Amino acid sequence: MQKIFSMIQSMTGFGKTEVAFSGKKITIEIKALNSRQLDINTRIPAVYREKEVEIRNILSRGIERGKVDLTITLDAMDNSVSSVINQTAVRNYYEEIKDLSVKLNVALPVEWLSLILHLPEAVKTEIPEPDENEWAAVKLAVENAIASLNNFRKQEGLMLENVFTAKIENIGKLLKEINAYEPERIEKIKGRIRENLARLDTGMYDGNRFEQELIYYVEKLDVSEEKSRLANHLEYFLETLNDEKSQGRKLGFIIQEIGREINTLGAKANHVEIQKMVVQMKDELEQMKEQIFNVL
Repeated sequence: MQKIFSMIQSMTGFGKTEVAFSGKKITIEIKALNSRQLDINTRIPAVYREKEVEIRNILSRGIERGKVDLTITLDAMDNSVSSVINQTAVRNYYEEIKDLSVKLNVALPVEWLSLILHLPEAVKTEIPEPDENEWAAVKLAVENAIASLNNFRKQEGLMLENVFTAKIENIGKLLKEINAYEPERIEKIKGRIRENLARLDTGMYDGNRFEQELIYYVEKLDVSEEKSRLANHLEYFLETLNDEKSQGRKLGFIIQEIGREINTLGAKANHVEIQKMVVQMKDELEQMKEQIFNVL
């Protein structure tokens, strides 16, 4: 059965709900972006302003981390909501436009009144104060928008999970392919030491000492531990990916450890083909790093 949601969640998301109440259409929109902490920004109509603290508490309980923008808008559905001209604001706008026309030596626009009526606060919408029933409907709409946002995050998380799984599997495949070059790599290291030794005009040399030095350098360039640790990190990443709770920070730390082992592997490789595989591993890992900051 195809998965609908992932264990991990994306930091980005969007949720929206609409509710009709007493001739009003109330629209709730929530957007979330990357952030280390929960950072809430709200745009709320004046009639709900006294409930802002409670709205923020609802958001804090329902949303984990992220830069969150909540917007509540009200639209009239019938004649229960009326609009009136704000005469004070219109008069002030007119005086400013008239003063500006004198200073700039341009004629006052013929359609000045139409222009002013489109300016902020020129027309006031008189909306009845909400009662407890309306507020209950708004709270429920906010909670539904949060649920919509979290579902969006889970769906995006599934996409991220598929990307991470593919990248980890690619790195694991490259790691296994390195084994085929290990005997050749060791022989090349030994051959290089012998060639360098042959160029030296040293006469006779102690064979036992040579073998000891050879063993020392081969062990120094041995990558068995790096390969083993890298394989363990890859497995641990997949285990954490399937954790019951989204583990963005933890996955980020594991990626750092994977990067250290790949870098050490590259530094010790001394083999062209292995170096190519290391470069491919780094490319896969860089693509993971670009996405990991978007995991909750």
